[in-house]
Amino acid sequence: MARKSKVPINMSALLQTTTGTLAHIQTKTNSLTILADIVRQICPDLPADAWHIANCRKDTLIIEVKSPVWGQRLQFERNTICNALTSSTEGNFHKIEIKVNPQGFRQQRHEVTEKTRADLLQSVPVRSPQSNTVVNEKTAKQFLEIAKNAPKGLKEKLEKLARVAGRK
Repeated sequence: MARKSKVPINMSALLQTTTGTLAHIQTKTNSLTILADIVRQICPDLPADAWHIANCRKDTLIIEVKSPVWGQRLQFERNTICNALTSSTEGNFHKIEIKVNPQGFRQQRHEVTEKTRADLLQSVPVRSPQSNTVVNEKTAKQFLEIAKNAPKGLKEKLEKLARVAGRK
């Protein structure tokens, strides 16, 4: 039986030699990075977190922006960007589509909320056991209020939570 080689395979060589999906993804990623650099050079005043190159189709480059304000800023430079794209890509891209997509930037907002949540947890004062009892009784009453209009399964769970909160 022949032994297998223990020498690791160089991933860059593997990506360059293959013509499959991975190579296609790598070339598209590299071209999107180059196109983003062109836009960044033309509009250096745009913040990096306000826009990104979303995709490219046929002869169109799609740029997503966080707000209509940044979309308008790119509209002012549309002709300059189109000319630079045409010259640098040898005519492959000569149209720009600017889309406003605030939902595309949700991850950054999520990180901010996690940070503020952690800050809030650190700033909450430590309570005495008596004040916790009052909060738990209030919470139990709120659970019962919500349970009145809740569906059957949720109603049972809320009533159980109210019993647990009321005990302490």
